[in-house]
Amino acid sequence: MDIADTSAAPAVDWPALWRRHARAHPLTAIGLAAATLAIVLLLVQSLLHIASGDAPTFRLALYGGAAGFAATALGAAPGVFLRSLPQRVEDTLLGFAAGMMLAASSFSLILPGLEAGTQITGHAALGAGSVVIGMALGVLLMLGLDSFTPHAHDSSGPCGAGCERLGRVWLFVLAIALHNLPEGMAIGVSFAQGDLQVGLPLTTAIALQDIPEGLAVAMALRSAGLAAGSAALVAGATGLLEPVGALLGIGLSSGLAITYPIGLGLAAGAMLFVVSHEVIPETHRNGHQTPATLGLMAGFAVMMTLDTTLG
Repeated sequence: MDIADTSAAPAVDWPALWRRHARAHPLTAIGLAAATLAIVLLLVQSLLHIASGDAPTFRLALYGGAAGFAATALGAAPGVFLRSLPQRVEDTLLGFAAGMMLAASSFSLILPGLEAGTQITGHAALGAGSVVIGMALGVLLMLGLDSFTPHAHDSSGPCGAGCERLGRVWLFVLAIALHNLPEGMAIGVSFAQGDLQVGLPLTTAIALQDIPEGLAVAMALRSAGLAAGSAALVAGATGLLEPVGALLGIGLSSGLAITYPIGLGLAAGAMLFVVSHEVIPETHRNGHQTPATLGLMAGFAVMMTLDTTLG
């Protein structure tokens, strides 16, 4: 399949299509609207706070997001030479990435969020509540984006509003974008306080898991019909969503003190949604549950070690 084939398709009235989809899925639409409104309010007050003084943490977030992009491009590069990966190897690599994301959500997002929330509110239950609110916003955001963004996965096929209007290649690209955005947000939030003990291990973990993920994406794009060079280039370019997400994440959590644990919870909720809803089912669809699970355990152990040694 050639990407150019999709350019000849008639123009799509996306606003009308999304309105029809919202009427068909009202609860999801309400959840997405509520999460978006809350995120916009958090972002506006954070930007106002940042505008009143120096914000060196923005540079740290941008460097972290750039590391995620570079790792994705590095992983995608062998796609120029490899025609395919054995399915067992691909599922194991994705399981490894899922394990690192699970551990990163726990050790580098939720636990620091609970600690910060407790210190800010002076009460453990209120601190936990701030993280839970953030997690709920992250889940609502990703659930809404998953429903309204046309994309495709090997296990479930095309899904999302207007998925029948786009070619298979672009559906894969949008699916990858949904994965990379919350990872970038997690990097940005982790640097919001300028604490390298939180940001460094998380960024290292996400960059490491981006390498096998980038390779798996390049192989998926090749199977979707892209030429070798184009598959590697597009797969690497999807990593650009990580610095974008990093800037969004630090913007969300750099204002009022309470936005920091909320932002950590939001990033954790978004990452947990992606792992549970997309990555783990993808690794189990071909009958390779055992190697995929072992890969997940290995990724979890690596991230736990990184958090202990770098945190």
